[in-house]
Amino acid sequence: MDSDPFESGVQAVTSGTEKLSVTDPLTNEFTSINDVCHELSSLQELAARGSWRSIIDKVARARALSLLQKPHDHLTYLAYNVLAFTKLRRFNEASAELDSMEDLNSSHYKYETYPKIYPNRSGSMVPFCIRWLHALIPIKLGQRQEGMDRLYSLLDFVREKLKEKEMKGLGVSLDVWRKREVFVMNSTIGYHLTDKEFSVALSLIKDLLNRDPSDATLISKLGYVQMQIGDLEGAKTSFNQIEVLMKESKTNGSLSETELKNLVSRNKALVYMVGKDYVSAVREYEECIERDHTDVVAINNKALCLMYLRDLSDSIKVQENALERVPTVALNETLVVNLCSMYELAYVNHSDVKRTLSNWIARVAPDDFDAACTRA
Repeated sequence: MDSDPFESGVQAVTSGTEKLSVTDPLTNEFTSINDVCHELSSLQELAARGSWRSIIDKVARARALSLLQKPHDHLTYLAYNVLAFTKLRRFNEASAELDSMEDLNSSHYKYETYPKIYPNRSGSMVPFCIRWLHALIPIKLGQRQEGMDRLYSLLDFVREKLKEKEMKGLGVSLDVWRKREVFVMNSTIGYHLTDKEFSVALSLIKDLLNRDPSDATLISKLGYVQMQIGDLEGAKTSFNQIEVLMKESKTNGSLSETELKNLVSRNKALVYMVGKDYVSAVREYEECIERDHTDVVAINNKALCLMYLRDLSDSIKVQENALERVPTVALNETLVVNLCSMYELAYVNHSDVKRTLSNWIARVAPDDFDAACTRA
């Protein structure tokens, strides 16, 4: 049975909206998730809670007590450890952990090297999460070119896997690798946009759209880039295209009905904001929040529009209410930075107010939340 790096199994949240698979069941014949890897359910629970420091402690304890018996156990724990270090912005330690590995394609990390442990199984046991973090960490350490080179190498790797799956007609596995290709390309696009390399980003976006012209999220991204380069009419055309697809029910189904409607409303609001029609933008964002009270983008941008309308009091209320109502969702660093900026504009004693917010965040935030964003 051919196997690829941790294609199925439980998901662990990483940065951004995507999820990376950290584990891969060796067989479908197990009674609990812990049969897959030593105390895997505990690792998953800690990751879901954002308890990244506890994960690091758990990995260290498992290693010290020699609790990891099989090669894939070691790789799974290493993946969680690197992910935890990355979430905590301890990038040097994440890099050192990755450096402890040999070449990711080494025979040491192939199932067929251990036929007694993994009979009738072949392929790599390296989690895709590790391959992704291997590309990401150099960028976080300021070694951008090396990181971008690794991202493009990862993209080549994924596409080779896609060719293999297509030749073998492995439907489910093929879908997984297609999603990974889109994930890596979107990540690459994001880093090009960060450095204002708009032409490269546009080329990659259009490449993806040629394969799936009904991807509403990607069409929106195209519109955002068009806005950044000053092509407002092009952006409007892109945003209108999403509305047409929605009305004709021709989107690719990656978004729920509510998510799609909110995407359309947020795009309209963005056009209004560019035109400084903040009242109309607020109306669109309110519709988003009414449909989904966890829409952090709409909450944050509604507050910004109210600030531009010189209504600091309501702007602050919007964000404070969101933090009180859905703290696990609204506890977003961008939202908190904006809220603190509004405190500075609204209150003489803003230091005390920010300190109160900072103390509350310390009690409820996951380990990876950057408390420095309060500037308290």
